[in-house]
Amino acid sequence: MPTSPLRVGVVFGGASGEHDVSIRSASTVIKALADPSNRERFQVTPLYIDREGRWWPDTIAKRVLERGAALTDDQLPQPLPACGLRQLPVDPDQIDVWYPVLHGPNGEDGTVQGLFTLMQQPFVGSGVLGSAVGMDKLAMKAAFADAGLCQVPHIGVNAADLNNPEQLERLLIRLEKELGYPCFVKPANLGSSVGISKVRNRDELLAGLRLAAKLDPRLVVEQGVTARELECAVLGRAHLKASVVGEVRFDADWYDYETKYTEGRSQTLIPAPLPDAVSQRIQAMAVAACRAVHAYGQARVDVFYDEANGQIWLNEINTLPGFTSQSMYPTLWEASGIPLPQLVAELVATAQE
Repeated sequence: MPTSPLRVGVVFGGASGEHDVSIRSASTVIKALADPSNRERFQVTPLYIDREGRWWPDTIAKRVLERGAALTDDQLPQPLPACGLRQLPVDPDQIDVWYPVLHGPNGEDGTVQGLFTLMQQPFVGSGVLGSAVGMDKLAMKAAFADAGLCQVPHIGVNAADLNNPEQLERLLIRLEKELGYPCFVKPANLGSSVGISKVRNRDELLAGLRLAAKLDPRLVVEQGVTARELECAVLGRAHLKASVVGEVRFDADWYDYETKYTEGRSQTLIPAPLPDAVSQRIQAMAVAACRAVHAYGQARVDVFYDEANGQIWLNEINTLPGFTSQSMYPTLWEASGIPLPQLVAELVATAQE
């Protein structure tokens, strides 16, 4: 007797600056779930969250996916409901597994994971704790330090300290003494290199701190290092496995937002040209990073590698990595022998464990 297809609710869009990337990622995921190898296994219901956090049913979600871009307010059904989630646009009993394809705040930070947890329904990816810790760079670094994982020297900053001249002066002296120049100033809770500055002197440091403070009350300042930027994908729940290691090379001073999203400014090498022993250390570090923050399902772990002395520093974890056709996470697994349709099927399976 044939089994009924698993009903998967793919949630995308979201009230974050990474809304457009989420639409592209969701399109990739849905096509993979509808692949001939998966067609009888999954029945997909797409659900769209607009930029104001309103949830819309599959009729609207399909229009967004067809356009490949967000609908403007006047293209949505009128009158518009109040912002935020007022009610789910689908009966939860019609969904077996939720598949969030959301990036940034309100989707990657434990909030939507908390909603699915309260509903007592399975979902793809990390739970509330892993998502929240993985999103906040200061909490993440504290968890990595507690697990004994090697990181670039860094200092956490409270944005409120910038408003007190005496505290600000003490902070600047401490940053210059302990980290020196160049260093990087980052908001703690934003992705895609948004609000990050590379600074080389006190004027640039002040400007970088003020820019990041407009975006987040918590900031992190990291010592600059000369290193290769490498990435490793992790998959699984009870048992975590690591992909081959990939490398990002770029035509810029550092891997900023513009370089990341401008055609031809960066290239990926998969697998990265590395000695086997180095690749294995990075794979082990990627799995350890997931365990340190209690991340599971899917994650992409980014590291720095200094070839001159063999030093590897753990940079950060991304618990809901980009899933566009060019994104590192699915590309790394493709190179590791798991094609996209099989990858999404395995991710759904992790939610059911």
